[in-house]
Amino acid sequence: MELDGDTPTGPEIDPYVRQRTLAGFGDEGQRALAGAAVAIVGVGGLGCPAALYLAAAGVGRITLIDSDTVSVTNLHRQVLFGPDDVGERKVDAAARRLSAIAPGCDVTVMPLRLTAANAEDTLAGHDVVVDATDTFNARLLIDDAAASLGVPVAWGAVQGWHGQVTAFGASVRLRDAFPVEPELDLDVCDSGPVMGTVCGQVATAMATEAIKIASGAGTTLEGRIEVLDGRTGRWRSLAVRSSGASASESAGATPSSGGARA
Repeated sequence: MELDGDTPTGPEIDPYVRQRTLAGFGDEGQRALAGAAVAIVGVGGLGCPAALYLAAAGVGRITLIDSDTVSVTNLHRQVLFGPDDVGERKVDAAARRLSAIAPGCDVTVMPLRLTAANAEDTLAGHDVVVDATDTFNARLLIDDAAASLGVPVAWGAVQGWHGQVTAFGASVRLRDAFPVEPELDLDVCDSGPVMGTVCGQVATAMATEAIKIASGAGTTLEGRIEVLDGRTGRWRSLAVRSSGASASESAGATPSSGGARA
């Protein structure tokens, strides 16, 4: 069964009926999702849950960008993969799972690493970029390319028990939040400890930001970074100004450069 945002159906066969009837979203929001193209850079601890929820929500086209393969240590947080996928390219295994969950979603795979030479060409034609990468240099590359293209970014990072999520757009970009590169923490990415469920919390918040951007519903987090402490379950909000003042300067905290996708 293939349904798009324009399909008039009853609640018995419409998987989106609970969204269509949501105040402030409705049929208009669902049609916007059906016509949206979302690029997800990094198909790991953040990219997997974000892709899962975006496909299930009815996004019309998703591009998965990642050059990595599945390893057994990925499985506790990269929820699109199982033991049988170990050794396979992440984009291929993820696309197969997304197509099973949301047959109407057009999933494109790009098994490559973004570089300064290919970033703009790769991200062009998308309405939203989901940055689910795990290094500061990759994040700068993505946001600079997206800014040049005029494309908003749903952004998140996870390290250990902690996570951050925001949206970057016309008024605030990544370089406003982090004018100076944060100090490198070597206990991140493949080798570092991370709580899988914290990845899920941050990733679903990123997916919600992408949905709001694509549909025009609600208010995005642009101008604020929401910071999660998974040990206490508490979120706090840090202001980000486009003048170049960072979240740490405006709210007395030190944002992390760490991430968890791979």
